[in-house]
Amino acid sequence: MQKPSIGRIVHYKSYGTPGGEYTPECRAAVVTAVHSDTEIDLCALNPTGLFFNQNVVMDENAKGGSWHWPERVD
Repeated sequence: MQKPSIGRIVHYKSYGTPGGEYTPECRAAVVTAVHSDTEIDLCALNPTGLFFNQNVVMDENAKGGSWHWPERVD
């Protein structure tokens, strides 16, 4: 299993908006701190700016507000 480390790229799944104006999206994010193998701080790279979030928990099902490893592309 991969382990997160500072500077690695992960995917952050945004929440979207309650009214559905914006849907949840995967965004590239840089790991800024590591608390455990499944909990990190990150900086998400959005088209309109940067978003910083702390204590983000890993979720392979990619629910809103979580992070996961980028999918492999062949």
